[in-house]
Amino acid sequence: MSSDVRFESTRRRLNGQQAETVDRLPGAAVGALGGRGRGGLAARAVAPRAGVAPATAYTYFSSKGHLIAEVFWRRLDDHVTEPAAGGTTVDRVVAVLRDVALLLADEPELSSAVTAALLGDDPEVSHLRVRIGADIRRRLVDALGEENDDEVVGALEMVYAGALVRAGMGYGSYSDMADAIESAARLILR
Repeated sequence: MSSDVRFESTRRRLNGQQAETVDRLPGAAVGALGGRGRGGLAARAVAPRAGVAPATAYTYFSSKGHLIAEVFWRRLDDHVTEPAAGGTTVDRVVAVLRDVALLLADEPELSSAVTAALLGDDPEVSHLRVRIGADIRRRLVDALGEENDDEVVGALEMVYAGALVRAGMGYGSYSDMADAIESAARLILR
């Protein structure tokens, strides 16, 4: 069995064919969201787009929240923040936070669905929240370098999470929240 994350479902280890099926489902979910929004996202809409039966989709993803959280995790895991060339620690941290906040900014239906999924109580989403949080923390710690401080990292994580909740509640766009995150990060790192 490979150590490649594509072969690790949130529900079980996968063989190659199963991994290919699981790889198709997140893309199909994004396609279904674009046409119908979060309310129209269901296995019966996603499965045909992925070329599988609805029962097969539920074999790998327990709910639409689980599937959408997986979409975000995969995008985040695949995304590399370009370092701020010659920048300060603050510039590096701001680049990480803005980059992650803007990861889905061009896809409002997906952004909204991700926020709802990550805030939900689906037990299958729980470990994805942990993975996502750990990845964002690692990025912040790397950006802080020698100036790494657990309290500062915690405050920056709170700023990021709070801003995304505000965007999900409609208090501004994800682009607006990226600006707010930058402002708060600069205050914290002063």
